Amino acid sequence: MLSRLSVRNLAVVESAEIRFSEGLNVITGETGAGKSVLMGALRLLQGCRADRSIIRTGAEEATVAAVYELSKTSAIDAVLQEADLPLCEEGVLLLRRTLRADGTGKVRINDCPATAATLRKLAPLLTDIHGPDDNLTLLDESFQLRLLTAYADALSEQNTYHLRWETLRKLHAQMQELVGQPGQREAEMTRLRETLADIAAVNPTENDGDALTEQHAQAANAEAILSAGNQLLAGLSDGDNPLTEQLIAHQRTLRELARVLPEAADWSAELSEIQVRLQELTASLAQRLSLIDAAPETLTYLETRLGQIQRLRRRYGPTLEDVLRHQKEAQAKLEAFADSDLAVERLKAEIAHASALLLEAGKVLRSKRQAACALLAQAITGELRDLGFLQAAFPITLAPLDEPSPTGLERVLFGFEPNPGEKVRPLADIASSGEIARVMLAIKVILARHDAISTLVFDEIDANIGGETGRKVGLKLRQLAQDAQILCITHQPQAAVYGQHHLRVSKSVSGGRTQTLIEPLDTEHRIAEIARMLGGEDFTPITRDHALEMLRQATACETETPLT
Repeated sequence: MLSRLSVRNLAVVESAEIRFSEGLNVITGETGAGKSVLMGALRLLQGCRADRSIIRTGAEEATVAAVYELSKTSAIDAVLQEADLPLCEEGVLLLRRTLRADGTGKVRINDCPATAATLRKLAPLLTDIHGPDDNLTLLDESFQLRLLTAYADALSEQNTYHLRWETLRKLHAQMQELVGQPGQREAEMTRLRETLADIAAVNPTENDGDALTEQHAQAANAEAILSAGNQLLAGLSDGDNPLTEQLIAHQRTLRELARVLPEAADWSAELSEIQVRLQELTASLAQRLSLIDAAPETLTYLETRLGQIQRLRRRYGPTLEDVLRHQKEAQAKLEAFADSDLAVERLKAEIAHASALLLEAGKVLRSKRQAACALLAQAITGELRDLGFLQAAFPITLAPLDEPSPTGLERVLFGFEPNPGEKVRPLADIASSGEIARVMLAIKVILARHDAISTLVFDEIDANIGGETGRKVGLKLRQLAQDAQILCITHQPQAAVYGQHHLRVSKSVSGGRTQTLIEPLDTEHRIAEIARMLGGEDFTPITRDHALEMLRQATACETETPLT
């Protein structure tokens, strides 16, 4: 339970140390006295967004802290362990949150630095806060379905179903990635085939780069090359008095000279080397000139080929290497599409299997929900009759969905018939705010036996009702307090008298500043507070006697010390 709440410099509260007890704790006070500050403090400790404007004027920081005394801490300790925080000692959990005027803040859990995110993880395990606006969640079909699932004790089946739904969703996403939009895959495959056919028609190779350009240049200048080459060959070996024959004559002269001049022998050897090299050069030149093709059809072919390569380079280049790489990539993609056909078939089989598993899990979940519909409807109807709807009916039905949803194969429909003979219609169509509040209270009473939350906070659950209905709400809250600690902010004296512990919120003005005081009430002051709620500040002795009688009736069975 929540045993202590400390508030410092929060809105109109300068300082408050509030102790709560087991059972039903009622909190009363005039409108505007500061009861909402308590709700704000608790929501801050649940990790809700903090606004520095709630810091008391003139203060540098505001602090809220809470002490929880827990009989079971395993779920809490699991969250703390995940956040690397100290575990609860002797069932005690300490929460503290500080807001500073500069917009910064701090969170401490069990006296160690923590985060608001960890507070949010702990919140569902500690305190269920229910305000007037929360009644509207009852009209939300998703809330109704979660409620039915929890009551049916089908959370495990719900998790199994959702995991299988996620598996099927991922398989469909993979299929979408493989297949793409309708027609997109076929269009891409057609484009790839056209690209490959275009390149294959030219069949480019690595020789179609610089080598092709050189071949074209030679073919275009073949006549000039042959003319200059043949003239050179004539001068070297084929013409009149060629250079090779001149060297032979010079060689004879050197050999004659060597008879009288010894070093001429060296000159003769050098000239021999020159003769050999000149012969080699002549042979190379003749062989190269033999490769020159001056035929007009050769030049035509090379010009056509060069134009084809240039067209490919403009479309898929800019270089020949880019064209060849583009060809390989297109081929690989086309092959991948062919492989994807097999993958698609495999995925279809997996989707069929996953769909069957999902349907199986959905049927199990639906069966448990269906079995719980009548039981939950009966339980809510019973609680509603305790709350003043003496002949109300609250049918709960399931309706199949066209397609499986993340939460199941069906939707839930909460109906409401406050009076017999009227047509049952959806709850949202006919319920007033007062009716919704009582339906929600009935549900809270039922779920308190199923939920692990030990502390429930109600902020004006009895709004828009009064008189005998208010008394019945108070009695119901008292019954609910047998299963959980209840904190109830109320303006209804008929409900407040059922509190086992009573706190009053009041305000005063001192030194031009508004002060809020939160204090527990003894018997005498409690009688006065109930009288005030009945008749205003200037209540009469008759009003006081009325208040005393209401308290006696509400506490006759459990009060050890008679009220006076």
